[in-house]
Amino acid sequence: MTIEVWWARIDQARDEFAADLDEVERGRLAAYLRDDDKARFLLGCTIVRRLLAARFSLPAAKVRLDRTCPVCGKPHGKVRTDGVELSVTHSGELVGVAVGDRPVGLDVEKVDPGIDIDAVATMSLADEELRELAKYDGIAKAEAFTTYWTRKEAVVKATGDGLRTDLRTVTVPHGMQLCDLPVDPHHRAALAVLSAEPPVVQLKDATQVLI
Repeated sequence: MTIEVWWARIDQARDEFAADLDEVERGRLAAYLRDDDKARFLLGCTIVRRLLAARFSLPAAKVRLDRTCPVCGKPHGKVRTDGVELSVTHSGELVGVAVGDRPVGLDVEKVDPGIDIDAVATMSLADEELRELAKYDGIAKAEAFTTYWTRKEAVVKATGDGLRTDLRTVTVPHGMQLCDLPVDPHHRAALAVLSAEPPVVQLKDATQVLI
């Protein structure tokens, strides 16, 4: 079993990518106020559409995607399409898309030493994780916390539970594989796959689908 993880940086976004978006995606793109947020969303959509266009031999604009939230019915849920499992993530300068044949969860987060790590950690980490985190300080503490967070987000993305779940209770369930992914020194990333066997993870540069 192979999982492809495609990475791009927000400076690769171009306005012309919006031509392939559907009506819902254009509405969400327009709702973002900050240029960086627009770039992240646009890149995520474009990478997904172009990867699936190549797989299904369709124009990118003709790929049908479903983002319906299973709770409220609004179009902000995990992106889905028939026959392929997807997970999209973005933070800081990075945008990532995981593609495979099993349910996947991909998360990337920029390390932010400016946040109140202790306050956020008490709401998201289990007691044992908090004890481990207490061994760190400074930037090392921010990096350790971000690693914990990306792992938990990857798990709930793969299971489909999302942030409705109390992250303090999130563990790796039986039948799931979880691994940290190498990114740049300013970010942390993790991948979760619902599979009894460890996947072969192929890290890809999305430049080849964005040109």
